[in-house]
Amino acid sequence: MNTALRITAFTAGLAAAFGLALGVGNATGSGPSPRAATATHAGHDTGGPGRTGDAAADHLPGGLQISERGYTLSVENPFVTAGSPTDLRFRILGTDGKPVTAYQRQHEKDLHLIVAPRDLSTFQHLHPTLAADGTWSAPTAVPAAGEYRVFADFTPAGAAEGLTLGADLHAAGDLRPAPLPETGRTVTVDGYTVTLGGDLTPGRSGRLTLTVSKDGRPVTDLQPYLGAYGHLVALRAGDLAYLHVHPDTTVPGPEIGFTTTAPSTGGYRLFLDFKHQDTVHTAAFTLTTAAPALPTEPTSSHQH
Repeated sequence: MNTALRITAFTAGLAAAFGLALGVGNATGSGPSPRAATATHAGHDTGGPGRTGDAAADHLPGGLQISERGYTLSVENPFVTAGSPTDLRFRILGTDGKPVTAYQRQHEKDLHLIVAPRDLSTFQHLHPTLAADGTWSAPTAVPAAGEYRVFADFTPAGAAEGLTLGADLHAAGDLRPAPLPETGRTVTVDGYTVTLGGDLTPGRSGRLTLTVSKDGRPVTDLQPYLGAYGHLVALRAGDLAYLHVHPDTTVPGPEIGFTTTAPSTGGYRLFLDFKHQDTVHTAAFTLTTAAPALPTEPTSSHQH
């Protein structure tokens, strides 16, 4: 989001901001002016705590901690009932222990909220409202019982960079655990076909592409959504670490490209939000990291 996967660890991670749900591809031409294509969904640069860029490989991904750099995510009621509407209320407590009331706007919002279950079967990208006392609220309903992760992707006013904080949300009901959803490289959502290209490689920056088509034809008139042509959140299976995604696309489709770095081997869920014909759609993929390349052994010229 600094200028759209902190995904996220979302289950300990939703973008090093999956950021927020992450802005992929800045819009050009007519319509709202998108932000520059050099930031993540939550507006965070590579490097620094919680970042997943090459310069920050030794740091934790975002969303794994409820508190970082003196800021804390405080959820008012972390216990909800599956399938029942609820008003999710929370505060960001500052370094002085008081609620933060001033934020830097990133991708047209002061704060982005991601909600995802531990099994990464669903995904919600919410935009809560802020009260004068620093309390955020967002009407929502989690679809099934289980353990969820809430990710707050934001930049406090005056801060040099943003944060993705994560907290647990417990949904009562009939729990039916499920394995990580399996997908191929192509998924269909709301009549759109989205194809994933590229790979995640642990410890190395790589490029991913998502190509959108409908009725067999490329979609070349995607609309800006939150200041970008697409937002991507990437969450690591197992702990929901939130990955930051960096956009490199400046045209309205059909291909949306971005770069990110996987912090480890394993499975990841990628959630792409894109807007077309005034409706936002979400395409989800499961991707397993490619093995890192092994160093090449030098050939000895000595004979024995």
